[in-house]
Amino acid sequence: MLQTSQRPGVRSWLASQLLFQKLNNPFGLGLLLLLAISLSYVIATLELKIGVIILGAIIGIPIVGACLLKPIYAIWTIMIVGVFVDFLKKMVDAPFGTALDGLLFVSLFGVLIQQIRNRDLSFAKNSISAWIFVWVILNLLEVLNPWAGSRLAWLYTVRSMAGLIILYFVAIYAFNSYKTITKTIKLIIGLALLSALYGLKQEFLGFSDAELVWLYSDPKKLELIFQWGRLRIFSFFSDPTTYGIFMSYMGTFCCVLATGPFSWKKRVILLISALCMFAAMVYAGSRTPFVLVPFGFIVFTLITLKKEIIIGAMFLGLLGIGFVMKGTSNPVLFRLQSAFIPKHSDDTMQVRFKNQKFIQPMIHRHPIGVGLGSTGVWAKRFTPDSFLADFAHDSGFVRIAVELGWVGLLIYMAFLFTLLRQCIYYYLRVRNQKIKCLYLGFAVVLFQLTLACYPQEVLVLLPTSLVFYSITAAVVRLKDFDDIHTNHNTSSLTSPTLIPTTVEVSDANYLHQKQIDSPVAKRR
Repeated sequence: MLQTSQRPGVRSWLASQLLFQKLNNPFGLGLLLLLAISLSYVIATLELKIGVIILGAIIGIPIVGACLLKPIYAIWTIMIVGVFVDFLKKMVDAPFGTALDGLLFVSLFGVLIQQIRNRDLSFAKNSISAWIFVWVILNLLEVLNPWAGSRLAWLYTVRSMAGLIILYFVAIYAFNSYKTITKTIKLIIGLALLSALYGLKQEFLGFSDAELVWLYSDPKKLELIFQWGRLRIFSFFSDPTTYGIFMSYMGTFCCVLATGPFSWKKRVILLISALCMFAAMVYAGSRTPFVLVPFGFIVFTLITLKKEIIIGAMFLGLLGIGFVMKGTSNPVLFRLQSAFIPKHSDDTMQVRFKNQKFIQPMIHRHPIGVGLGSTGVWAKRFTPDSFLADFAHDSGFVRIAVELGWVGLLIYMAFLFTLLRQCIYYYLRVRNQKIKCLYLGFAVVLFQLTLACYPQEVLVLLPTSLVFYSITAAVVRLKDFDDIHTNHNTSSLTSPTLIPTTVEVSDANYLHQKQIDSPVAKRR
């Protein structure tokens, strides 16, 4: 009798501890501590790779569930993984790139599930989405290209050329409020600042042992990074060029936002972040980012056309000319100056021009190209006997022209033109000054990335590709939260509100639709 009377008490106590109090008690703390100690012991006794996989599964399963239910969580997670994926590869040989692809498809699956219930695709009905859809279809059809040398090369290449665009469709659905967009921007700036600080740590405190082992494992990689008697920093990324480009456009973006209608504390934080990013860019030592920064400020000046900005730009331009003309024995500063001195960069550009001239007849003969993966790393792996395996395209645009032909290049250029046009279009028409400032920053970054595509492959590399597609989605969605009923004097003081705009129309129809959807018009 005594035993049977105790059983309900034990069961009710466990139910209270586990279900009702949800382990928020001493018993729960002890249980979690015991599990943590046991798990730590198990991971410590196994190989590093297996331990990382177990830890990743423990962390990853809840994250996957959250990404499936909340697309905005998926975007934030993908952004974080995209920044650190190359850093993790240096430490552990694990399929982090595959995990990133998995997160993308999980997030897309979550959006499709929600669309089955909501059945509302109005957020994707715009010209930018149309061009992206055409671009994706073209890349998928390239598997049937009769001139392609390898179908496996297509399989490995389509991920970077079209697979990452999944993020755009997830983001355009997840950006359902002004707050979600600004939180995503804050996350990107925070990751860029962290990357800058870690790069400066590499410069002044040195590289970690794992990074040095990774660096010295490949002589070609070491030759690329060790220049002018010093190791160029690369932070969490695969190479100094990718890192430097990321720092250049993010630093410029922070400077543009610092001119917006934000509090002085936020402006100071943005300017300090920009200084850290520019310093890291300089120590990375790649020439392309050095050109992108002044180009970005020129675009900023031309779009705004304000007298004080023009005067400031002219003053900074004179200082820049003086700096470039001044002699120096510092290898870091000399590398920066060489980007603007023709005699130091002519050889590189002449090689690019020669390669482009050489490949032009083949591009003319193949309107849809010779297949994805016909150049670069995958060509050396799958079609090593092809002359394109050793062809140095040295340009995102040239690669598109070779692999997808002049038809693919025209489609891609039309997409970029539409994106830039829409960005400037809405910058000139939105009323809320904070949204206007964001559009200005997006326009500057997009112009920088478009220019960077000529000398480098930019938009297919992490994390720039993820930032690019997130910005593209923000360009489409941000206008929907503009408050056109506030005047120019008070719009910067009010929080942007949701205006139910569903289609992209001309300027007159756009404003007419806003007036119809306004509460005042409905009362009438």
